[in-house]
Amino acid sequence: MRLSKTINLAQPSIGSKEIRAVTKVLKSGNLAQGVEVSNFEKAFSKHVEDRHCIAVNSGTSALVTALMALGIGIGDEVIVPSFTFAATANAVSLVGAVPVFVDINLKTYNIEPEQIVKSITKKTRAIQVVHLYGLPADMRKILEIAKKYNLLVIEDAAQAHLAKIDGKPVGTFGDAAAFSFYPTKNMTSAEGGMVVFSDDRLARTARLLRNQGMEKRYENEIPGFNFRMSEIHAAIGIEQLKKLQKWTLCRQQNASFYNESLESVITPDVPIGFEHVYHQYTLFVPVHRDRLASELNKSKIGNAVYYPTQVHKLPSFNRNTSLPSTFAATQSVLSIPVHPKLKNADLKRISSKINEIMNLL
Repeated sequence: MRLSKTINLAQPSIGSKEIRAVTKVLKSGNLAQGVEVSNFEKAFSKHVEDRHCIAVNSGTSALVTALMALGIGIGDEVIVPSFTFAATANAVSLVGAVPVFVDINLKTYNIEPEQIVKSITKKTRAIQVVHLYGLPADMRKILEIAKKYNLLVIEDAAQAHLAKIDGKPVGTFGDAAAFSFYPTKNMTSAEGGMVVFSDDRLARTARLLRNQGMEKRYENEIPGFNFRMSEIHAAIGIEQLKKLQKWTLCRQQNASFYNESLESVITPDVPIGFEHVYHQYTLFVPVHRDRLASELNKSKIGNAVYYPTQVHKLPSFNRNTSLPSTFAATQSVLSIPVHPKLKNADLKRISSKINEIMNLL
């Protein structure tokens, strides 16, 4: 009897063009930040309404750079969701500010605007929004709140390349945005991130922060980091970006198949006017989530819980706040494969197995 192949939860797609691009850089001998990085920034800018783009070495570096360029630091509070990856809150702490954790909307898994209002104090400087799993947060309401209370808005768009609200791309709503190009993201540069600004002055500050505080060599204007992206990573990013729209459509088509095929689980909710890019296709399984995951593992179908722990309960933060929707999400979410390398047979196998398991539980 032929054994079923393993269907991976995520699978980076690196082709011959990426390999040739890297080889070209290696042969050139120019490996540090240079023309490839500049070209990557220009190419990415076209997808965020021609805003300034500053390439860095990770999504976390992008968040830290965005916060510091905006002047957020010691004594400031930044409102963040607790249902996210820890980097969202880590970045706030790393600049000396205090992350204030708020609850999510359990239908979208994104930060709940009404909870933001309840958490604003005299020390609040900003709202750091996460477009979780590739679904934009409710930026209409969030921007209204930010305007009313004179708050900055940072978009953590690490999982949401090309996601949109009414045709407007994420990364263009707030005062700053950060994207990630980690290997499992919708596109990769192996490692890397991108900071996005509309303001010329803030963009220049971000470039200084990225490169030891200098634009010209040995003319350090401010204390800075080595957050530079290498030419190798940028070369990969350029080629990946060319494929991103095609891959995004494929993810959306795979998600549509699941929406129509899956039974006895709650599939992702996408508000009208919002375009989900499905970095993760995440089920809500309030009963038997762990049993379902176990059975899928036995069937060699990749799956994972993003995220099993409320960030504010991690030892690094250890807050006593009660966030019921966030807690419910940690107990009930399960992500299944949705990446572009899936074939129709894979999609059918995954959905059939989930339906079979759930009908037996």
